[in-house]
Amino acid sequence: MVKIYKMTYAEFKRQVTKAGLTIREFSHLLKLHPSTISNYAKDGKIPTHYAVIATLMGEMKEYRIDFKYLIKDIDIKPNKPRGWAAKGTFGGSRQNNLL
Repeated sequence: MVKIYKMTYAEFKRQVTKAGLTIREFSHLLKLHPSTISNYAKDGKIPTHYAVIATLMGEMKEYRIDFKYLIKDIDIKPNKPRGWAAKGTFGGSRQNNLL
């Protein structure tokens, strides 16, 4: 039987630290807003794709592989702002122009 494993935020943070990064540095490297990652601390679980990236970074650092320059060479498109962060919205609602 296959056991499905969801990485906890604590383990994720350990892997990011093992990689020699802070959560903020991890976020910037992947062109994410830092709160995108830190918001997962509330739930305590990390999405699988971030868990895989953090684990690979931690292992690469352990084997002295410089992953930062590899990631910087990838053309990562930043996520589009949603909800309150999107221009012209407040609390996820479209706002009328006041002018």
